[in-house]
Amino acid sequence: MNISKRILESSKTKPGSFKRIFAFSTKPNLKEPPTPQLKLKQQNVPSCVEGRKSVIPSNYRFIYPEFLPDPKVEWRNTVREKLERMDMLDRRTKIDIPEFYVGSILAVTSSDPHAAGKVSRFVGICIHRDRCGLRARFILRNVIDHQGVEVRYEMYDPTIHKIEVLRLEKRLDDHLLYLRDALPEYSTIDLNMEPEYLEEGAEIPINDIKVILRPRPWLERWERQDLQGVANVQQYITDKQRRQALAHEKPWEKYDIMKQYRGTIPEEEQKEIFAEVYSQLHQLEIQRKRNKRKRSFVKPNKLA
Repeated sequence: MNISKRILESSKTKPGSFKRIFAFSTKPNLKEPPTPQLKLKQQNVPSCVEGRKSVIPSNYRFIYPEFLPDPKVEWRNTVREKLERMDMLDRRTKIDIPEFYVGSILAVTSSDPHAAGKVSRFVGICIHRDRCGLRARFILRNVIDHQGVEVRYEMYDPTIHKIEVLRLEKRLDDHLLYLRDALPEYSTIDLNMEPEYLEEGAEIPINDIKVILRPRPWLERWERQDLQGVANVQQYITDKQRRQALAHEKPWEKYDIMKQYRGTIPEEEQKEIFAEVYSQLHQLEIQRKRNKRKRSFVKPNKLA
């Protein structure tokens, strides 16, 4: 009674003051111990819901790098990225886009209005992969009739009919653009090459071959790049060029955490993206394994 009397007296003495409203929350206090009913609900929650994100393989960011958006903040758009992922999954249901890396040998069949039969097939080694989303692309290189030929394909181009992996392997570098200045035998691929199949679950082999470059001039200053797959870069450069290469080195960049953060997508965001597309990608992988078993099965001849 004393408290209510005090509130009434204060409201009478201050005519221009506002009445104080006390709001009481109906939510349970987190610090309080849970009730028996809440404990039963927590026990009935399936464990697969809690560990759903852990089901996603950790190597998805290497197998499907185009599903990760561009790390530049000014180019990010979550709505566009989500729509692109839906279109990419829809395109993957139409054609099989297999797993491949820089250094793998591919055969791409695409529509060509100037070719016989309106279809052309090009076989080459993948020397570069870049961009993300629907703009993801790769470059194939081959030496045909002593002439280097390169074709750049858009991975989700609707004119592509088929993408085959003839040899699945990796190289020591992130790109093989220096094959343009290397000897032609390192880029020569047989157009009638038969596919080489790896065992299911086998580790991707790494080809540690070191190519030999031709004498200068080169298309780029390869001595300024930390290339592991080139054997004779130092053979064709002068002392002045060697000093310039040392001056352009930036050994501190591998310790620059902020540069690495700006150039990559956070792991939490990667898990959210792949959790969104995991179910459909997993079904496509199962269908690809079934087709692979059908190709490897040889029907025995009927005995007389």
